[in-house]
Formats: sequence, C-alpha cells, structure tokens
Amino acid sequence: MVRAPCVDKNGIKKGAWSEEEDNQLRAYVQRYGHWNWRELPKYAGLARCGKSCRLRWMNYLRPTVKRGNFSKEEEDLIDKYHREMGNKWSAIAAKLPGRSDNEIKNHWHTHLKKRTSKHNQDFSKKEEESSSIEQIMQFTGQPPSFISNESIASHRLSNESLVSERVSDDSSSHSSRIENRLLIDLNQEYVLEEE
Repeated sequence: MVRAPCVDKNGIKKGAWSEEEDNQLRAYVQRYGHWNWRELPKYAGLARCGKSCRLRWMNYLRPTVKRGNFSKEEEDLIDKYHREMGNKWSAIAAKLPGRSDNEIKNHWHTHLKKRTSKHNQDFSKKEEESSSIEQIMQFTGQPPSFISNESIASHRLSNESLVSERVSDDSSSHSSRIENRLLIDLNQEYVLEEE
C-alpha cells in the first residue's frame, strides 16, 4: 500500500511519483521537449511543480540515465575527480556519461566518502609519524635507522634527565625554572609539560 501524496495549498502534489505521472511526463518531454520546466507541468497535465518535474526527468526518466550499481572504474573516477574538483557534482557527472549528478553525489556520501576519509587518515598518520621521526632526530641526534619504539622509550628517560639537569643548572633565574619539557611517549606523540 502506497501512502497518498501530500498536496499543498496550491494543489501541487508532493512526495513519491506514481507510474501514471512518470508516463505523462515521459510522453510529453519525448514529444515536445523540455522548453520551460516552470510551465511544463501545466501543459503536460501534471499537478507538480516545475522543479519536481525537472529533477524527476533528469535523475530517473531520461533515456540516457544509467541506473544500478557503480563499477569499480566509475568509483575510482569519482574519487579522482572529487579530489581534483571537490563537490562539483555536475562537473563530475559530465565526465561520467549516463550518471546523474544526484546519483553520483548520493553514492559519494553513502559509500566512497568513508573509504576515502579512511585512506586520507592513514596517509596523514604516516606523514605525522615521519615528521615525528624527524623531530626525534633533531632532539636526540640519532638517525632514523636507530629509532624504534623501544629506543624511544629508553631515550625518554635519558632525555627527561637531561632536561631536568639543564633546568637545575639554570636555577639562578626564575624564568629559566619554568621551561617546557618535551616528553616522548610510546605512541610517538609529543607532550609538553610545564615544570
């Protein structure tokens, strides 16, 4: 059982399209074309607004619209074009013949965005780790081949003692006593602590 469509105060239907409405719109557009979407519903005998008719035609009824699952190649192209152009769905749809901009946008937000954001998080995590290693090298003076989780843990204690010795040597001035210590934890994150 299908719910009855809502009708606004002007008598314009809202909600799901019936098969009869689809056939009316399809027959009119194929015979006369879509010359003015705002006026088209009146001449086609539809109790819909022009925007609703345009979206129904462009996203569902147009003969060239490709429906169904996206192939792996199409998903890769969407991902590539989204990185280049951003959220310009109509420009992306122009590069993928047969797919509507709405369908591409919906597929991006429901499937590809999660996959891409996970990939970007992994990539940014690797970048952070490489920059952490460079900062550790500057702090410890050791090349990256010697840096591992175990060596970071062992250097943590020795570097804490070096910083505390440096602070105790400069105990003559009050401002030198309040320094930030750089502590390296096992997750290769930097934590600043005030003394």
